[in-house]
Amino acid sequence: MKECKYYKELKNNKVQCTLCPNFCVIKNNEVGRCKTRKNVNGKLVSLVYGKPCAAHVDKIEKKPLYHFLPGTLSFSIGTAGCTMRCVCCQNWEISQSKPEEVPSFDLSPENVVKEAIKSKCKSIAFTYTEPTGTAIEYCLDIAKIGKDKKIKSVIVSNGYINKKPLIELCKVIDAANIDFKAFNDKFYKEICDGKLEPVLEALKILKKNKIWLELTYLIIPGENDDMKEIERMCKWIKENLGKEVPIHFSRFFPMYKMLDKNPTPLKTLLKAKEIARKYLDYVYIGNIKTQKGENTYCPKCNKLLIERDGFRVLQNNIKNGRCKCGEEIPGIWE
Repeated sequence: MKECKYYKELKNNKVQCTLCPNFCVIKNNEVGRCKTRKNVNGKLVSLVYGKPCAAHVDKIEKKPLYHFLPGTLSFSIGTAGCTMRCVCCQNWEISQSKPEEVPSFDLSPENVVKEAIKSKCKSIAFTYTEPTGTAIEYCLDIAKIGKDKKIKSVIVSNGYINKKPLIELCKVIDAANIDFKAFNDKFYKEICDGKLEPVLEALKILKKNKIWLELTYLIIPGENDDMKEIERMCKWIKENLGKEVPIHFSRFFPMYKMLDKNPTPLKTLLKAKEIARKYLDYVYIGNIKTQKGENTYCPKCNKLLIERDGFRVLQNNIKNGRCKCGEEIPGIWE
C-alpha cells in the first residue's frame, strides 16, 4: 500500500481525503466513498497502487480521442473504484467494486511503461474506471516515467477532482477525454451522486494548462436528451473552452441499474450533432455506425481529413497539423 498524497490528518485518528469534491472524512480502518483509499492508523493509503484490474492494448480512438495521435495504440489500464455512483455505468463491475472484490495483478509503474513500449504503444491511457479520484498516485508515477521514455499519457475521466491535484496531474499528462454527464446539477445528483460545478472547473483547468481536451456526452433517453439544455452546454463549451474542443455524442445502452431505458435513437444523436455544430467545429457520434459521424472534416473548406470506420482510421489527410487549404486543425498529431 502506498501513502496517498492528498489528505489531512484530523483528531481521533480520522483523516479527510482532499483529492476529489467528496472530501471524505474517514475513520481508522475504513475507506472513502471511492473504496480505494483507506485510513490505516491515521494515514491515508491507496489500495490500488500498482494493482490494475484491467490492462489492454487499445486503439486511441476507443477512448475516444480523435484529435490525438490518430491510428495509434494506447496501453490502457484501470483500477477498481470510482468517485461517482452512476446508475448507468458501463464498467460497473469494476468501478463500483471494492479492490478486493475484483481480480487484479501486480504491475509497477516501471513495468507499465515497459509493456507500453513492448506493445508499440504511443501512449498510456488511464481509463475503464475513474483514474483521477482513485489512483492518482499510480497515474502520476507512470506518466512521469512515460514522459522520460517519450510515451504520452492520457486520462479518461469524469473530471471529478479538486484543483490542486489536477494541476499536478496536468504537469505530466498530454490529453484528456472527460465524460460530460449532463448540463444540470439535478442529473449529477440523482444519476451520478455528484455535482456539476466541480466538473466545469476541472474542464477550465485542463484547458488553461494546455492539455488536449475532448468531451464525451452519453445521451440517455428521457434523462439528459433535452435539446435546449444540450444547446446551452455547447454554448458554454464554446465560451469557456473554445469551439475547437471536440465533443462525442455517444449512444446509450441499458446498463447496471438503468435497464428500463431504450438505446438512444439515431435521430436524437443526429439532432444533438446538428445543434452542436452551431457552436463547435468538431462534433462526432459514437457507439453506433453512421456514414460520416466518426469522420473529421475541415471547418473551413469541409474537406474530409480523417475517415474512420469504428476504431479504424482508413485515411488521414492532415499534414503538419493542417488541411490542404491551409487551415490549422487543432490536436496532437505526432
